[in-house]
Amino acid sequence: MATQKERMLAGEPYIADDLELATDALRAALLCERFNSRSAAEPLARRELLAELLGEIGEGVEIRPPLRVDYGYQITIGPRTFLNFGAVLLDVARITIGADVQIGPNVQLLTPTHPVEPEPRRAKYESARPITLADNVWLGGGVIVCPGVTIGENTVVGAGAVVTADLPPNVVAVGNPARIVRGI
Repeated sequence: MATQKERMLAGEPYIADDLELATDALRAALLCERFNSRSAAEPLARRELLAELLGEIGEGVEIRPPLRVDYGYQITIGPRTFLNFGAVLLDVARITIGADVQIGPNVQLLTPTHPVEPEPRRAKYESARPITLADNVWLGGGVIVCPGVTIGENTVVGAGAVVTADLPPNVVAVGNPARIVRGI
C-alpha cells in the first residue's frame, strides 16, 4: 500500500496531515525561515539554502525574501529567473518555472486542490495539479496561478490577475479570471 507521500507525489488524493508529509513541511519551513532571515549581504548563504530547499535551481536565479513553500523539493527554477518579495509556491504538485521568468511581488503559485464534498474535505483529503511557467513569462504583482495551469513562453500576466486556465505563448492576459487582451 502506498504511503500518503507516495500518493501525493503520484498526483493521487492523499491525507494532508500525514506524519511524513508534516516532517517534510517542517524541514521546508525551517529552511525558508533561515533563507528569509539572511541579509542581502549574504548572497552565497542564501544560494546554498535555496539549493538545499528546492528541487532544482538554475544559475543566476534571484529570489527576494520572504519566500514560502510547502515542501520545496517539487520546485524547479530555470536560469536567470527573478522572484520578487513575498512569493508563495505551494508545491504539493510539481512547480516548473522556466528560464528568464520574472515574478512580481506577492505572487502565488497554488497547486493544491481540496474536495468540494464536505466529508472527504473533513477527512483532510487533498490532491494537486502541477503548474508550469514557460521561459520568459512575466507575472505582475499579486498574480495568483491556480492548480493545473500552464503559461506559455513570453506570456505576460497583468498585476492582480487570477489565472484559472492555461494561457498560450506570446499573449498578454489580465483580470479575474485572467483573459487574453492581446498578442505579443
